[in-house]
Amino acid sequence: MSERHTKRGVARGVVERVSARKTLSVTSVRKVRDPRYHRYVRRSTVYKVHDEKQEARQGDVVEIMETRPVSKTKHWRLVRVVSRRDRAESEAQP
Repeated sequence: MSERHTKRGVARGVVERVSARKTLSVTSVRKVRDPRYHRYVRRSTVYKVHDEKQEARQGDVVEIMETRPVSKTKHWRLVRVVSRRDRAESEAQP
């Protein structure tokens, strides 16, 4: 039996900035083994994410999913906020 929808990519990352009203920049970090030196190197990808309810804030860890193109650069949407950054800590910093 064939699936009706294709499997969509799911990623987890940290909200680096809230660009516009419903747009987030989410950075996802992964470790990749260097082919020459055989050490693990950190690589990061920045996703533009659509946040319809405007529930995520800077520093939150979020789960995102691929979706149809919402705009020129937004192809991901917010699924849920996994953990929130401490609000008292973020307000104390200038």
